[in-house]
Amino acid sequence: MERLRSTPRPAWEAAVEARGLKWHTGETPYWTEDVCYRFTAEQIDTIERATNELHERCLEAVQHVIDERRWAELRIPDAAVPLITASWEAEPPSVYGRFDLAYDGTSPPKMLEYNADTPTSLLEASVIQWDWLQAMHPGADQFNSLHERLIACWQSVRDDLPVSGQLGPTVHFASIDDLEDGMTAAYLADTAAQAGLSVKLLAMEDIGWDPRAREFCDREDARIDTLFKLYPWEWLVHEPFFENLRVAKTLIVEPAWKMVLSNKGILPILWELFPGHGNLLPAYFDAPNGMFEYVKKPLLSREGSNITVHTMKEHIESTGEYGAEGFVFQELAPIPEFDGRRPVIGSWVVGQEAAGMGIRESDGWVTGNTSRFVPHFFR
Repeated sequence: MERLRSTPRPAWEAAVEARGLKWHTGETPYWTEDVCYRFTAEQIDTIERATNELHERCLEAVQHVIDERRWAELRIPDAAVPLITASWEAEPPSVYGRFDLAYDGTSPPKMLEYNADTPTSLLEASVIQWDWLQAMHPGADQFNSLHERLIACWQSVRDDLPVSGQLGPTVHFASIDDLEDGMTAAYLADTAAQAGLSVKLLAMEDIGWDPRAREFCDREDARIDTLFKLYPWEWLVHEPFFENLRVAKTLIVEPAWKMVLSNKGILPILWELFPGHGNLLPAYFDAPNGMFEYVKKPLLSREGSNITVHTMKEHIESTGEYGAEGFVFQELAPIPEFDGRRPVIGSWVVGQEAAGMGIRESDGWVTGNTSRFVPHFFR
């Protein structure tokens, strides 16, 4: 695993914008081509195996939470429990998720968290860095079958989607009014369309409720049979129309049971169930539990908000609006440092299997929404 200097493509800004990556440069660069990471095939195999292994253990942890009713520890409200258990038993489609891993190229990859409900950085991991690879390293390979696997996943679930019209299943893709979220939803809609599904895009705020038909509808009053929502379940449970989810027949992707895995409380539960597992870090609900170096994480934080990193040399706290729901303590991960930057592997799961990865690197310990996306290749 090496961090290499790289020459950016001529007019790369226009190239990535043409593919939908409009947020490549803000106050600081987000997408960057002046560096890249090189791996060996063996290292990629290690990341892929670790991702599949962690996903299997996470599914076991969801079953455990349901069986043992550990909702209070995760601060999951009682009103959400029936939806979680019903979705787990019904096994509705689950399309994707992203593990964040610490990996130094030699030691086993370590799970930092599982973005199982609403992960972003998908477009750049799938399409943008693949274009870069073809232009800059055409003889090399990349851990990236995301685009093909997403299309195949939608094809595999097509017959399981509800149909109310004559033209087959229609999937509505909804997100908040945000450029990155909107483009992520649009990209996923494109993969569904390539799989032969009818798709519609809309904003979360444009989802309506028909009280007589007791169904969700779009701005054209068309019934929403299947809704892919790039909107966290922990936000949905506090929406006024949440109660309607109990009676609506709308199939929602990602399913409600992902609420368990997107909660940082799954980290101490995993460590409790699988103590000493090579891909897990010690984690606890209570105080640091004897750990000299640790990270304190809110149960529901996003984009690196309200994270505390305590090492033998420094104590760092990020700001944000999370933490009232409680915290977990996780042993500090051995994230390597390259030229002052610390990379985190975002390893994607599509259709229950590892499908590719992207790399975000930060100047410090915390990966936030301004952390750079850096392409990779392997030989």
